[in-house]
Amino acid sequence: MKKTIIKGTGRYLPSRLVTNADLSKWMDTSDEWIVQRTGIEQRYWIPEEGGVGVSDLGLEASKIAMSRAGWEPEDIDLIIFATLSPDLFFPGSGCLLAHKLGLTATPALDIRQQCTGFLYGMATADAYIRSSLAKRILLVGAEVHSTGLDVSTQGRDVTVIFGDGAAAVCLEHVETNDKKAGVLASCLHADGSLAESLMVYAPASRENPRIDEKMLAERKHFPTMDGRNIFKHAVRRLPEVAGEALKKAGLPLEAVDLFIPHQANLRINQAFAKSLDLPESKVYNNIQRYGNTTAASIPLALDEAIEKGLIGSGSTVMFLGLGAGVTWGSVLYRFAD
Repeated sequence: MKKTIIKGTGRYLPSRLVTNADLSKWMDTSDEWIVQRTGIEQRYWIPEEGGVGVSDLGLEASKIAMSRAGWEPEDIDLIIFATLSPDLFFPGSGCLLAHKLGLTATPALDIRQQCTGFLYGMATADAYIRSSLAKRILLVGAEVHSTGLDVSTQGRDVTVIFGDGAAAVCLEHVETNDKKAGVLASCLHADGSLAESLMVYAPASRENPRIDEKMLAERKHFPTMDGRNIFKHAVRRLPEVAGEALKKAGLPLEAVDLFIPHQANLRINQAFAKSLDLPESKVYNNIQRYGNTTAASIPLALDEAIEKGLIGSGSTVMFLGLGAGVTWGSVLYRFAD
């Protein structure tokens, strides 16, 4: 039986630490205001002068993950790169990462699923491995939000949330009769009718030109979010999709050792835990220190949880999240004994 296992993980954060106190110098906000609404105390951003893209962050995270997996770049059959903030409008950052790894023919696939990028990436990688199209897949989630945020009082509701960072996971094919190892279930969903609840309008191919002075003046190149609507859907959909994955895998809620939700808002994750009557120790949160790193948030938390010894051999973990699209999903995974 072909199964997908996690062979190695790694994370990388830029060195520029931005606290809530720092943000209060640039906009009308405060540490109390941010913590109360989001749970976030700090985040990391790339250097103010720029010059660092998501493929750069992804490269550093990938080196760590590959070292732990015992991989060389030539071992990679496919790169899946999840991001909403690519280095360039096109081509995809996966191609840029492949080049930085010294690869000249390895296929690279970018996915633009925002906060659920890791979930869609895991499900896609699992499908490739189960169908024998690949044996070793490098899955990367990386974001550079800081260069695309409205750092003013007008944009504070969104700007205070986001951080930069990257995480990588080495996924490998194994042949095993252990039905309880590897990816046990994945459930993915989308509802485009809610797209305007969380979006960046420009540059937009529907417009000609794709971006102009009027759009810039209207701040259409900055993200907008209907936080109340996103919160409402998240607290409804996350418990649903958790139950869906458990049913698909034939497991009870108690079988999950750790839930790793997307780090969008601490209040959302706390509401999720409350709805399923989960103890605090079973839901991993690190948004306090990193903010919302979108496609990087789940693998970043995964790497931390492994490092802290919270999960490992024989552990069952569930990844889940909701984000722009609106998209949501869950992946149930068990580490081999």
